[in-house]
Amino acid sequence: MTDPIIAVLAFDGISPFHLSVPCLVFGEDRTALGLPRFDFRICAVKAGPIHTEAGLTVTAPHGLEGLDSADIVIIPSWHHLGEPPSPLLMEALRRAHRRGALIVGLCLGTFAIAAAGLLSGRRAATHWAYSEQLQTLHPDIAVDASVLYIDNGDVVTSAGVAAGLDCCLHIVRARYGAEAALRLARQIVLSPHRQGGQAQFIEHPVARSADADRFAQALDAVRATLGEAHSLDSVADAAGLTRRTFTRRFQKSIGTSFGEWLTGQRIELAQRLLEATEKSMDMVAFEAGFGSATSLRQHFAARLRTSPAQYRREFSRRPDQEGNKAPEVENS
Repeated sequence: MTDPIIAVLAFDGISPFHLSVPCLVFGEDRTALGLPRFDFRICAVKAGPIHTEAGLTVTAPHGLEGLDSADIVIIPSWHHLGEPPSPLLMEALRRAHRRGALIVGLCLGTFAIAAAGLLSGRRAATHWAYSEQLQTLHPDIAVDASVLYIDNGDVVTSAGVAAGLDCCLHIVRARYGAEAALRLARQIVLSPHRQGGQAQFIEHPVARSADADRFAQALDAVRATLGEAHSLDSVADAAGLTRRTFTRRFQKSIGTSFGEWLTGQRIELAQRLLEATEKSMDMVAFEAGFGSATSLRQHFAARLRTSPAQYRREFSRRPDQEGNKAPEVENS
């Protein structure tokens, strides 16, 4: 089995930080974390030296031919936003997309993917400060200026800077499982999972205080007891806040609603249970707080576009997957 090929496009004037994001996630040997060994390629329109905006020079060993066999193609940023990329690059992106490669635009990289016509009629994310410009250039795209990243299945786009890391971690989770993504997040000291629909920025960060500490403790208690019932009122009470104040503080500090956050936490727990245990679907649903296997399936379909049984078949790390056990069948 060949190593998955990750092709990252570099160009003159690129930010070293933006280039480093996919390098950090995919460019190092992470086999000890349960990830495959990636064939990681830095590509350019023409192979050779690339001059970054910080004055550093890096070498792109591959030209656009490096994209031709890639499983994932990442555009980590872009420049000259009002000008279309070279026809050679646009055709290389279209060719990779037709072949089935996952196309990823981080931050302003969305502009290059949009110019290639791969986002027409679809939702897309980019840095909030440039979302209006993207919408003006490509009115056929539904640009969402508020979210961290958007996964269309074959094309993924993200907001700026740190959201690029969240997006790459999301790709790892989707392709290689929640446990591998969690281990990777721990190693690079990154939040294990910020949902794509979470806000790009917080209007008023919550100041450190006794109340803020109690707020954090209340959320930690929820994470530790996801199998139990947690209402907005009960968690607000544990945080020592009124329902209205808790809701406002949660939105400002987390960037999403309490209900969305809680569902996301429960799905992550269910993913880990499906990967690492032989527990039945009913037991996984109970321990993750969904109550029934039917509810678990509904949430997996809505959030992950798959079923729990299919997820287990793809990501289970149990020894019985060597072939001793017949595939698990979900109850209808």
